[in-house]
Amino acid sequence: MKANKISFLVYAALLVLAAASSCKKSFFTDVNQNPNVPHEVAPNLILPTAEAALGYTQGGDISRFTSLITQQVFGANSQSQTYYLYGYNPGTFDNLWPDLYTSVFINIDTLKNLADAKGYNVYSGISRILMAYTLQVTVDLWGKVPYSQAVKGNANLHPAYDDDKALYDTIASLIDVGTTQLLDAHKGNLIPGADDVIYNGNALSWIKFGHAIKARLYIHQSKGNAAMAQKALDEIALSFTSNAQNAQYTFSVAETAANPWYQFNRDRPGDETFSNSTLAIRLKASNDPRYNIYVDEANDGQGQSADGSHYGGLNSYYGSVNSPVEFITYDELLFIKAEATLRISGDVTAAQTFYRMAIQKNMEKLGISSDDINAYIAANGTLPASSVGAAIAKVADEEFKALYLNP
Repeated sequence: MKANKISFLVYAALLVLAAASSCKKSFFTDVNQNPNVPHEVAPNLILPTAEAALGYTQGGDISRFTSLITQQVFGANSQSQTYYLYGYNPGTFDNLWPDLYTSVFINIDTLKNLADAKGYNVYSGISRILMAYTLQVTVDLWGKVPYSQAVKGNANLHPAYDDDKALYDTIASLIDVGTTQLLDAHKGNLIPGADDVIYNGNALSWIKFGHAIKARLYIHQSKGNAAMAQKALDEIALSFTSNAQNAQYTFSVAETAANPWYQFNRDRPGDETFSNSTLAIRLKASNDPRYNIYVDEANDGQGQSADGSHYGGLNSYYGSVNSPVEFITYDELLFIKAEATLRISGDVTAAQTFYRMAIQKNMEKLGISSDDINAYIAANGTLPASSVGAAIAKVADEEFKALYLNP
């Protein structure tokens, strides 16, 4: 009898505990937490995801559309042929637009908010430089775009479009704040390293990248505005000093993480060709040594190359499985320097020095021999003294050749 009483009391106590637990809201909600869907992802996982998304988006649809429009490549078949003939409609960019916002912007914004909350200043600074660059490219493609109200999820499904000039100011501000964070002596308890594919966590390199973005911003606003041209020069003085500092994303050798041009030419052979583009025809006619770096004429429109390094007519420097997608490069800054000098003073001789250096550094990056570089500069390295406008036009033309596939 006594044993039965004890058993009853124990059973009653268990019922009370169960009832108490069931009254707590967390009794069921805790059980339903999915460990495979974390509420917070570490910055060292978000950063490489954001960088890869940016590299793939720029090196993919952005590069293909802009290269078709500027006739650096030729649209031979399918949609590419239509795009080459300027056959665009509102649905043409239905993949590119969400790739920018749901893959690039939202990941960078998530990284920024998390790093700010945790005091991870290096991650915070990198996130702002990445945001500034992505926003600059997006504004230059479309003009007015959503930003201040964007990537808020269900809180705002119809964000307003911000003025493009105001967004240029926002970009500069992002870089200024990001630079301050990258220079902060308190770097935070978590610092990027190998997870940063672009610069391996080197804060000073990211700062130089930020200055390069600002130089691009200011040269875009320098027509008839010498003060803007001077600001571009000021930013260049704080930015890259060699090709080794170029801002770029290098892809993996894995087929599933391959360079987007490599993937496109592998999966859509012959849709876009390279040897018959307007640019390629000009390069070949002038014996430009970049022609054979850019183009594999014998394999154009075909499948895998004989050496297995690429598909179709885009040669291996830009067309291999792990080719880089370039964001801003040292040679671009030198072309900007030449243009800015012309806009400030009209000094053709001074501008010509930077113009020639830009060609040299571009070709050195591509692995062209010094003899071929010197021969090309001897034939093409003189800016016309007839007018500042003519000199600027020649700088721009050479820059067009150098910034291959780069919007």
